[in-house]
Amino acid sequence: STTEKPVLLNNIEDAEAFVSGAEVAVIGFFQAKLSPRVQNFSIMTENKSRLGLCRTAVTVGVFACLQVDNDRRDLDMNNRDVDAKKLTRFVRMNELRLVTEYNPVTAIGVMQSSLEFNLLLITDKMSPKHPERMRKFRAAAELYKGKILFVLLDTNLKSNERVVSYFQLKKSQLPALAVFHTPDDEHDVLTLDEISIERVQDFCNRFLQ
Repeated sequence: STTEKPVLLNNIEDAEAFVSGAEVAVIGFFQAKLSPRVQNFSIMTENKSRLGLCRTAVTVGVFACLQVDNDRRDLDMNNRDVDAKKLTRFVRMNELRLVTEYNPVTAIGVMQSSLEFNLLLITDKMSPKHPERMRKFRAAAELYKGKILFVLLDTNLKSNERVVSYFQLKKSQLPALAVFHTPDDEHDVLTLDEISIERVQDFCNRFLQ
């Protein structure tokens, strides 16, 4: 619900249930419920448009932790410079998955991403080579976190056919990489037999330059 307020986590069981029920979980630990840090945390959670698919919670410490893809990131809120704006920025920088799969459910989130550059891996998820391709694609995504949104586009989904045709690709040319700059629709395509971290880096760097 867009009107959901921060909830109080009273024990480990509450925290585990909270984290398991969210794609992105943000938890604040505070020593006093009425401290300015709690107010900043609450201000951030009220603006759901900044958080996207995110549930929030306040419990009793002085740092906020965020968990995505079983990866936890912490922010020390003892720093006096941390306000609601900087807390929101921390969540926005870390809430995106390393690789987001594009489908009718995630499409809006991808389109509304604050990142201006998207890199699509257009491939067949059913291919026996898919796990290894994804391993290398994820490794490359680590290098561009906060700069480029890495997206997996499965050619088996009929709803993705329009995206493939937009880049003027045929099935015989796949897998392929497509990089896209959202403000001006500028894009480039690279067809390749196999993925390598070095080829992804070279492709991204040339486009960014």
